[in-house]
Amino acid sequence: MTAFTVALVLVVAAAGLLRWRRPAWYWLAFGVTLAALRVLVRYRSVMDACGLTVPPTRWRLSLARATNRPIPEPRPPRIRRLRPTRTGLVLRLKLRPGQDVFDIAAASDRLRHSFSMFGVTSREVRSGVVEVRMTGYDVLKRVQMPAETETRAMRVPVALREDGSVHYRDYRAIPHALTLGATESGKSVYQRNLVAGLAPLDVALVGIDCKQGVELFPLARRFSALADSPDTAAELLDALVARMADVYRLIRTQQRSTVDVPDAEIAADIWDLPDELRPTPVVVLVDEVAELALYATKEEEKRRDRIITALVRLAQLGRAAGIYLEICGQRFGSELGKGITMLRAQLTGRTAHRLNDETSANMAFGDIAPDAVLAAIQIPAELRGLAIAGDASGGWHRIRAPHTSLRQAVNLCNRYADRAPDLPELAPFRPTTGTATELVPSAKASPATA
Repeated sequence: MTAFTVALVLVVAAAGLLRWRRPAWYWLAFGVTLAALRVLVRYRSVMDACGLTVPPTRWRLSLARATNRPIPEPRPPRIRRLRPTRTGLVLRLKLRPGQDVFDIAAASDRLRHSFSMFGVTSREVRSGVVEVRMTGYDVLKRVQMPAETETRAMRVPVALREDGSVHYRDYRAIPHALTLGATESGKSVYQRNLVAGLAPLDVALVGIDCKQGVELFPLARRFSALADSPDTAAELLDALVARMADVYRLIRTQQRSTVDVPDAEIAADIWDLPDELRPTPVVVLVDEVAELALYATKEEEKRRDRIITALVRLAQLGRAAGIYLEICGQRFGSELGKGITMLRAQLTGRTAHRLNDETSANMAFGDIAPDAVLAAIQIPAELRGLAIAGDASGGWHRIRAPHTSLRQAVNLCNRYADRAPDLPELAPFRPTTGTATELVPSAKASPATA
C-alpha cells in the first residue's frame, strides 16, 4: 500500500509539473484521456443544459404510449466521431431535425465551461454535420508548429490558430492581403515567417521597404528586386505593371480557345499554361504602405498618385498574371489619400496585430467582420505576435506566428539564394550583395512569439 501511495504521489506531481511547464506534454500524457472521458460522461446532460436537444418525435411518443413505456427524453446531436489531437479534441456531430449550426456556435462558451476545456470553436462540415474543435490548453501562449504541414504550390504555413490548427497563407485562394500592426506588435515576425515559408518555393520575391531597407535588405539574397525609397518603389511598381501586361499577352497567345480544346485546358491565368511556358509567380511585400502614400510637395504628390495607381492596378489585375500583394503597415486609413479605400477593397486577406486606434481596426475588418474589430483592439500589449486573421467571407480567427529571429530568417534566405530567379524586367532593382556569407548558428528559438 505504501509503494502504491508513493507511486500515485509521484504521478500526480509529474502531471502537475508537466501541466505547468509543458502543457502540450501534459495534454498528450494525461489530459486527452481525462477530457475524452469527461465529454462522453457529461455529454447528454451538458447538451440538455445548453438547450441543444430536441423533443422526441411524434412517432416515438405514440409508440411509448402504445407500449405503455416512459416518455422518451429529448435527444442531443449524435456523436459521429471523437478524435483526439495534439492540442485538443475534435467532435463531429450529426444535428437533429430542427437544429442549426448557429445553435452550436452560440453555445460555444457554455460548452467550454461545461467540459472544462480551454476553448471551443465550431464549423459546418456539410449540411447537418458540425465539427466542434476543443482545445485543452492555451496553444497560443507557446506556439509550436506541427512537425508536418500540408505542402502545396503557393501555400505556406505562417501561424497557429487558437483551435490548434495551422493557419496557411494560400496565395491562389487569397491573392492579396493586408497586414496591420503597431510598433512592437509582432508584425515583423509575421512577415519573416512569410518570407521563410516562401523561400524554398519557386517564386520571385519583390520587396519595398522605405525604412532604408532595415527590415527586408538583410534577406536580400532571396529577393529578385528590392526598393528602399519611394522613388525607387515607383519605378519598381511600374516595371511590375509592365511585366503584368507581358504575361497577359503570353496568356492570350496560348489561350487555345478553339472548339476542339476541352474547357479545362483553356488558359485564363498562368496556372493554366504548360510548365515550360509558365512565368514565375511574384510576391510583392510592401513593408510600410504609409511611407508610399505620404507627401509634402507637389512632386511627391505626383509620385504618390503614381505609386497608389500602380498598386491598385496590380491588386485588380495581378492575380491572373501571378503577381500577389502583401501590404503591411502600422496605420491604414482614408486619411492616406485617394485610392487607399479602393486598394483596401482588393485586399481579400486581412491580418491585424495590436493596433493603437479603432479606425485602423475598422479599415481592416469593418467591411467584412464587424465583430473582429472589437477582438483586434483588445489584444494586450504583452502578447506580441497575437493577431486576428480574416478574409472577405466574414470568418476570422485568433492566430500567433512562431518566433523567427532575424538571424534565422537570414540563414534561411542565404540557404535558398539560388532559388531567387532573375527576371529581366526587374534586373535594375536586383539587390547587390557581397560574397556569400557563411551561415551563423542561431540561438534556440523561444516558443513565445516576439
